[in-house]
Amino acid sequence: MSETRSAAELDEEAAVQRALENFYRDGKPPWDSGITPPELVALVEGPGAPAPGQALELGCGTGTNAVYLARHGWRVAAVDLVDRAVRQAKEKAAAAGADVTVLHGDATRLDEVDAPGPYDLFFDLSCYCGIPLHRRDAYAAGLTERAAPGARLLMFGYGPEPLGSPATTITSWAAGVTADELRTRFTGWDLTDVTPGTNPVPTFWFTLRRRA
Repeated sequence: MSETRSAAELDEEAAVQRALENFYRDGKPPWDSGITPPELVALVEGPGAPAPGQALELGCGTGTNAVYLARHGWRVAAVDLVDRAVRQAKEKAAAAGADVTVLHGDATRLDEVDAPGPYDLFFDLSCYCGIPLHRRDAYAAGLTERAAPGARLLMFGYGPEPLGSPATTITSWAAGVTADELRTRFTGWDLTDVTPGTNPVPTFWFTLRRRA
């Protein structure tokens, strides 16, 4: 069954995709540094690290973190909306000899890509906070449907921007993401940790755990 979207919702989705494509075209996506964040390293290699299982990265960019997970024994699928990012992720995984399934698609429409799960780990480096507000419930539902009991979601997100900020021409990007929003949208999950990021603007690392 096809979904019905208003003109405003279609415009918002198109604006988000254009903005993302422009970041990659210009070679300057701020979330795609080429360095695996220490927060993911701590989860994968630190005390109490889960045994490697199946992982899904949402908004994988050029594949840095998907390759990292594969090198540490995870069976990895990674999805991104931007053609250029997907091509680069596939090239990076091939060059590293990493077994990563890179998928071109929308993280809020996982039924349209080959990512059935179940997954033990989800990783999101500023994907969710860029998703249009009207698609965020679908994102949460897609992950919940594919989550193994006890699955973890590690998410990095930007907080809400001040009103009038020149950098927030897209409504959903201005809204950012908050702990309260995640508690509301992710039914059946527990928000187990919120750690402020080190960026000059408000950012946070959120850890959620799927209830068994």
